[in-house]
Amino acid sequence: MSTPSSAAPWSPPAANAAASAPPRESHWVKALPFIGPVVLFIVWDLVVRFGLIKAILLPMPGATLQTLLSGLAGGALLGDFAVTVWRTLQAFLIAAVVGVPLGVLLGSNERAYRSVEFLIDFFRSTPSSALIPLFLMIFGVSDVNKVAIAAFGALLIVVFNSAYGVMNARKQRVMAAKVMGASRWQIFRDVLVWESLQPTFVGLRSAVSMALVIVIVAEMFIGSDSGLGHRIINSQQVMNVKDMYASIIAAGALGYALNILFLVAERRIVHWSGR
Repeated sequence: MSTPSSAAPWSPPAANAAASAPPRESHWVKALPFIGPVVLFIVWDLVVRFGLIKAILLPMPGATLQTLLSGLAGGALLGDFAVTVWRTLQAFLIAAVVGVPLGVLLGSNERAYRSVEFLIDFFRSTPSSALIPLFLMIFGVSDVNKVAIAAFGALLIVVFNSAYGVMNARKQRVMAAKVMGASRWQIFRDVLVWESLQPTFVGLRSAVSMALVIVIVAEMFIGSDSGLGHRIINSQQVMNVKDMYASIIAAGALGYALNILFLVAERRIVHWSGR
């Protein structure tokens, strides 16, 4: 008499769920973003320590970071940092408040956009530093000059990206709204504006970086007595290299922080992007 075949071994649901769950990131994967900066500071330290570059031109990284931290903890660097942040935010807010509505309106009427497309692309491709003499003639040597030229450069980026987002809205959604009897205003308000949000945020993120770059350049070369740009060029002229490098790192950290801030805002506000 034949014996019944043994049943396949049963595994508990918890084990199956654990097997199907995605692997958790290891500590090494989480540490990857820090490898680049650590390697950079190690190479920097070795280059100076072995005399490949004189310390009078490139100070030790530890001394530079100490100058940076002490300057931001209440020293003069903190004041210049705050001035640059304020000018950048002013320029960015002007560009966003004017550029987003203008870009959405132009994008909703393709003929209107095509009529000014050359001007937008021309000035967007023109280095903003080349326009400094023009803004000097209009606004003179003042804070208004620095904010105005930064706002102009950022504005063109915002207008372009907002208009592009409206013009390239998914046709299926526009057609679906038309089939359901939506008016042109309803399509604009409920479809085109929302479809333009993702490229608009890309434009805003690029615009705030552009505003920061232009503000620092303007602080360097347009009569200024404050700001990170002024501090960098002034420290270079008096050979205060530790302060110069500390100011450069502060400017880079500010740009990186603004970029991360907008990435987080974009993921939270435009969470449906690509769906």
